[in-house]
Amino acid sequence: MIKAIRHYTVWLALLAALAIALQSMYSFYQIANSNQLITQLNQGKELKSEQLKGNVPEVKLARATYLKKKHRYKEAQASLSQIINQGSQKMQAITRYNLGNTYLTEAVELAESMQINEASALAALAKQAYRQALVLDSHYWDAKYNLEVAMRLLPEMDRITMEKDDPIPEKKAKLWATVPGFPRGLP
Repeated sequence: MIKAIRHYTVWLALLAALAIALQSMYSFYQIANSNQLITQLNQGKELKSEQLKGNVPEVKLARATYLKKKHRYKEAQASLSQIINQGSQKMQAITRYNLGNTYLTEAVELAESMQINEASALAALAKQAYRQALVLDSHYWDAKYNLEVAMRLLPEMDRITMEKDDPIPEKKAKLWATVPGFPRGLP
């Protein structure tokens, strides 16, 4: 009887070890596949939509970064919005930070083309995204820095709007040339 129990225990342990090995192999395959997709995006290659289905948030974040580099801001914002509440708290902060970067980049482009109303709305959305990232990770220095940049951009755009309404022609300064000092983080 004791031999039979030992016999079954050994086989049960072997089956458990096999199950763990198969699970580890599957996890390794998923990680390798995700890394391959991220590498493709970093090399500037577009992914098909079926390659994105069921993937981890990191792949979708890499795709949003790819789209932002291609100046496809609306698609990047939609991609980030899909994963904004997925993953760890750190991943959620990174997603919100990247969403803020997308808004801020588009806002700067619009401000340079003198579309001030649209730019100020996007700058406000960028500030909101950076603040949300800081709520999730209060030590996220990049989010602090970019929040200050966005906060400095918005008053500058208000000044440009007032200059447009002023009938006296004055020499207009470039948008970024008048930002005084260096950002110090959150006030």
